[in-house]
Amino acid sequence: MATGLNDWHRDWPAPAKINLFLHVVGRRADGYHLLQTLFRFLDFGDVLRFSPRADGAIVPANPLPGVAPDKDLTVRAARLLADKAGVEAGVTIALEKRIPLGGGLGGGSSDAATTLMALNRLWNCGLSSQELQVLGLQLGADVPIFVHGRSAFAEGVGERFTDVSLPPAWYLVTMPHAAVPTPEIFRAPDLRRDTPAIAPGDWRPGFGGNDLETVACRLYPEVAEHLGWLRERAPARMSGSGACCFAEFPAEDAARTALAALPPGMRGFVARGVDEHLLSRLT
Repeated sequence: MATGLNDWHRDWPAPAKINLFLHVVGRRADGYHLLQTLFRFLDFGDVLRFSPRADGAIVPANPLPGVAPDKDLTVRAARLLADKAGVEAGVTIALEKRIPLGGGLGGGSSDAATTLMALNRLWNCGLSSQELQVLGLQLGADVPIFVHGRSAFAEGVGERFTDVSLPPAWYLVTMPHAAVPTPEIFRAPDLRRDTPAIAPGDWRPGFGGNDLETVACRLYPEVAEHLGWLRERAPARMSGSGACCFAEFPAEDAARTALAALPPGMRGFVARGVDEHLLSRLT
């Protein structure tokens, strides 16, 4: 794919996601949990910028606090793509972080997916979306959905997709002061792992819940506090493994009214649900 010189000077969006439902329907012999979920993107997220380097190094411009550069998902994504495509060029990756770490909004996965899609273009790698999804799965179960780039019913470990058209909606997303480690939730002995599976075509708005909520609320009481407050105003769920929670509203005004009523110490933002990643047409 040809690339213009200006592509190196643009901003590359990495949107947040929410899980409209998340069920654990089983477990594989290797220990991975089998899931069913509905992914939706938000018009809120991180921003990445890429600068070419002549020395072949792949480095973060602003390392995340507490994250070693070799563990940074954007760096790992860039190195994985370079190895796959035989690229020897270097790049500096600048990340403007807005999605909270450990919030269940897919921030690290989205950053990694945007890195794969952007550098696939900037380096003229020519990989297809499916090839990038396969690479992304090596980085994390949520990376492929961001490369896929559309609202979807997901199965398996979260990598098999059936596209879904969703009604317009606005969301108040609250951000408890907690970073929830996903492995901790999935290791919990009281996690439900036998919710009956459904066919993708049987999903309807409002269906299901989040099987991870009970464990997250037990381990992180602030998550339970946020859910309780949101549910007094609208249907609400925890996203992913937490800690962020969201309530759905049919109109922006209602969501912003709820945001304005947040109690002291409770923080959040309003975002519109979107059904296509802004970079989904790059590959």
